[in-house]
Amino acid sequence: MYFEFHGRRVAVTMPARSMLEAEVRARFKASQGFALATVNLDHLVKMAESPGFLAAYQAQDLVVADGRPVVWLSRLARRPVELMPGSDMVLPLCRLAAEAGVPVALVGSTDAALQDAKAALLAQVPGLKLAWVDAPSGRFDPDGPEADQILHRLEGTGIALCFLALGAPKQERFAQRGRRMSPRTGFASVGAGLDFLGGHQKRAPAWVRAVAMEWLWRALSSPARLLPRYAKCLMILPGQMLRAWRIRAR
Repeated sequence: MYFEFHGRRVAVTMPARSMLEAEVRARFKASQGFALATVNLDHLVKMAESPGFLAAYQAQDLVVADGRPVVWLSRLARRPVELMPGSDMVLPLCRLAAEAGVPVALVGSTDAALQDAKAALLAQVPGLKLAWVDAPSGRFDPDGPEADQILHRLEGTGIALCFLALGAPKQERFAQRGRRMSPRTGFASVGAGLDFLGGHQKRAPAWVRAVAMEWLWRALSSPARLLPRYAKCLMILPGQMLRAWRIRAR
């Protein structure tokens, strides 16, 4: 499945969880970094509006489907992909890192959230080497000197997997730079995944997610911030459905 903006294409490169896990294992073994992004409707809106964000997404090595609308669009296009939300990827990726014996870092969110996420991960993933956590300042710029310091530390300490909880587009832009400045590090952009893990944000109950209504749960929890975002997502959906149908016809 792929999406096009301004004549440039972003594809879901990892359509199945088994494929993603095999690729991450291979990269850990080869000491080869990567950038993992989780595409959803909000990201599609941002790609249409921002050439910089589109370029950052094109620089991601591994792209998975985060959100049922992307899965539905892929089925309409007859190029089906599995649902792999970023918040569901933290534990599986940590288990792969523990299996490979490689060190992990957490970057983003807040100090309290990272410490609680660290405790949860160490309790749930035996053998995990959680080497470093860092909550950047509220003025964090993925192109600024603070980002440079983080990237130099990641490269200098041999971190093989770094979770980014910086929010879009900062985390994807930071991962884009990380692929150049710390090429042995795998960057996984997981949004609120660490906050969920540490209990600093409450995720929708499983039954709400099962009926594809997590977006409504989140919107009602923070309407001023999220309702305008989801309105934009709904506005682009008809156009994306038409594009998916055209892909199906090719």
